[in-house]
Amino acid sequence: MWADRAGVPVVERDRGTDPASVVFDTLAEARTRGADLVLVDTAGRLHTSADLMQELRKVQRVAKAQSTAPVISLLVLDATTGQNGIQQARLFNEALELDGIILTKLDGTARGGIAVAIARELSLPIVRIGVGESVDDLHAFDATEFARALTGAR
Repeated sequence: MWADRAGVPVVERDRGTDPASVVFDTLAEARTRGADLVLVDTAGRLHTSADLMQELRKVQRVAKAQSTAPVISLLVLDATTGQNGIQQARLFNEALELDGIILTKLDGTARGGIAVAIARELSLPIVRIGVGESVDDLHAFDATEFARALTGAR
């Protein structure tokens, strides 16, 4: 749905296909098309599943081996995530050596304070925030603005 909204192509394979092979095919197609950017969405991975975490490591290895551009790994966190988010982030970071955090769903009542704790503990930048459902609602992170919203200060 997001690809349609943004007008970008998607590489899909049948359910059950090895995710690393999908990344391999995607990068090959991106080279053919002359793409500047490839996004690999691995949503739905549970940090408590050793098999899924191993699968993520393999996806990342293939991406790094096949890409001619830097590979950046970002953890997307829902702003409603509570204290369990710290353990989740630790395990994803151990598996993938994360490069940053994207915090979504800040358009509701959630303030996303857990992202600050995660960013501090893991020394990871918060690079983007999601504040809505449209293509233009993914914004660069502004620490001052975020702190004001988090604390209710003006």
